[in-house]
Amino acid sequence: MITCFLEYRIDPKKTAEFERYGHMWMKLVEKFGGTHHGYFLPSEGHSHTALALFSFPSLADYESYRIAAANDEDVKAAVRYMDETGCVQSWDRRFFRPVLPGGQAA
Repeated sequence: MITCFLEYRIDPKKTAEFERYGHMWMKLVEKFGGTHHGYFLPSEGHSHTALALFSFPSLADYESYRIAAANDEDVKAAVRYMDETGCVQSWDRRFFRPVLPGGQAA
């Protein structure tokens, strides 16, 4: 299993727009075979940082998702919404291999 960790720099005045954007992507990741673990919006501290986590069975499955998503109309609509609202200023993407309860590695 591979988990993608996304750290977003968001416009704190557009948190509602970012939340809507997050709901769009949760459905899209699931549509392409991934498991979305949610978006995490600022509560205390830095008001411009938001996080997201989602997993795919393997890096190859993630790469297949990226290829398929590039031509998907719903993905294009989500990206267009992000661009039009300006809710996302930048993001950083990292990948992790989870260690699960009971000493199991994924």
